[in-house]
Amino acid sequence: MNFSSPLLLENSAMKTDASAEVGDPTSLPHWFRTTHWSMVMLAGVPDSPEAAAALEKLCRMYWLPLYSFIRRQGYGHHDAQDLAQGFFLRLLRMDSLAGLERQKGKFRTFLLAALKHYLSDERDHARAAKRGEGRALIPLDETTAEERYLEVAAPELTPEKLYDRRWALTVMGEALGRLRREYTDSGKSEVFERLSVFLSKDAGPGDYQDVAKSLGMSSGAMAVAVHRLRQRYRQCMRLELAQTVANPEDLEEEMKHLFASVNA
Repeated sequence: MNFSSPLLLENSAMKTDASAEVGDPTSLPHWFRTTHWSMVMLAGVPDSPEAAAALEKLCRMYWLPLYSFIRRQGYGHHDAQDLAQGFFLRLLRMDSLAGLERQKGKFRTFLLAALKHYLSDERDHARAAKRGEGRALIPLDETTAEERYLEVAAPELTPEKLYDRRWALTVMGEALGRLRREYTDSGKSEVFERLSVFLSKDAGPGDYQDVAKSLGMSSGAMAVAVHRLRQRYRQCMRLELAQTVANPEDLEEEMKHLFASVNA
């Protein structure tokens, strides 16, 4: 599916503050105590294994926005991979988290600020051979990384805006994967595959009828099913984004930022 087009989520961009939905634990403030980013922020010590594990999981999920930012800065794809691995190596040593309490809240903004600082410190390209120290921290497959970067090349975007666009698409991809697993686990994988096309496009004349017939549903039931799918997709995006913030207020800001970035 192509999610570079504007999202069709029942006017989600106008309802990001309506979080008290069934199956949405992000409506409960205490839930944020156990998000990945909260665990990193609240650990308080640089050698916390819980914080290190949570940070590594976040890095593995959000490496592509950083790779895209580095590429847009003018680095070739080989250098971008070296720099990304070097950055994550430094970050996962936890020595970059000393002033974390001043960053507050959002993993997205912390990560980009930390990367900019790292790139400004990198003066000697010969250090690239030492960056990974033989350890591939993040799955930066050479072909896949470049292909995925070029999927959202968008030459008119600044490095920062490209980073935000790729961040939003990463969140959406993770949310879609979560949603697909939910349908598959409940024995409705075919329903998901047939309905998910309507997450990114409006139904044309006869579209609902054709799909409804193939699934043995009425057109009315089909419309309700699509509406519920879109609602759950938005909830899944909230769940994914919530792992990158430490409080409900930041989640609402990040949801709005996500929609603005992907629809720009």
